[in-house]
Amino acid sequence: MSRIFEGINRLPEFSRDLKKLIKRFPTLNDDLDIFIKTQLKLYHKLHVDNGGIFRISDLGIDYPHIYKVKKFACRSLKGRGVNSGIRIIYCYYEDRDMIEFIEIYFKGDKENEDRNRILRYYSK
Repeated sequence: MSRIFEGINRLPEFSRDLKKLIKRFPTLNDDLDIFIKTQLKLYHKLHVDNGGIFRISDLGIDYPHIYKVKKFACRSLKGRGVNSGIRIIYCYYEDRDMIEFIEIYFKGDKENEDRNRILRYYSK
């Protein structure tokens, strides 16, 4: 299978977030792979919007574009489908065709993304 994106990176904090969540939701790593191959490909490559990915535009960051995923299917959260409560924050470098994962969290643990983390990495 050919690569969908030229590069996919994870910030160290994202990897720590994921490691903690995997203890509670063991399918999360596989679910993330499926998400990349389906939803991210549909949204960024085929320009199909299923209403699950939203650009966070009020950060004062013009580039890269920062996105929040609200529809993410986690098989460990049976019966919830894409409304699992898992949220993912990532950026997309269109010119380099690269995804960078910033944060992953469970909505039951915290309400919103860590804007300070985003601004620390992406504000000029």
